[in-house]
Amino acid sequence: MSLISASLFRRREAEEKGLRNPLFWVAAIAGLLGDRITKYWVMDAFQLQETRPLWPGVFHFTYVENPGAAFSLFSGQGDWLRWLSLAVSLALAVWVWLSPRLNRWEQWGYGFIFSGAFGNGIDRFATGRVVDFLDFRLIHFPVFNVADVMINVGIVCLLLGAWFVPHPKRR
Repeated sequence: MSLISASLFRRREAEEKGLRNPLFWVAAIAGLLGDRITKYWVMDAFQLQETRPLWPGVFHFTYVENPGAAFSLFSGQGDWLRWLSLAVSLALAVWVWLSPRLNRWEQWGYGFIFSGAFGNGIDRFATGRVVDFLDFRLIHFPVFNVADVMINVGIVCLLLGAWFVPHPKRR
């Protein structure tokens, strides 16, 4: 049995057991683990505001805590952000659980978006702030984290799916 047919067999087996969108859950768990592990590493290995250049002037690890949303928008208004993260995460999980089978790109995309929203939501509920540490200085981009990356990767997956997956003709 080839690797591809074995993979398809496992996916069909999972669907028969009630897991219609298994790639969503793979992306959600992988993205969430990546986010949590890297944040714990940064909090353990760095002091707040400490920076370590990987490529001086281009890319650094810089430990900051963000009380707002992306790019520090809405700083000081964290209460509604934590509930928004929870609502997005729960809505995505319930929708994917109840929806018919999504295409591959949609499963990956929504799974990554879920992992990012849930990962940052965990931070917001635990401390009221999100741990950020990926610092692209070459383009003066705000410091961000793996959860933010997952949200953007998820959006790219959804766009690719919209462009490349054939849709049934509308009647």
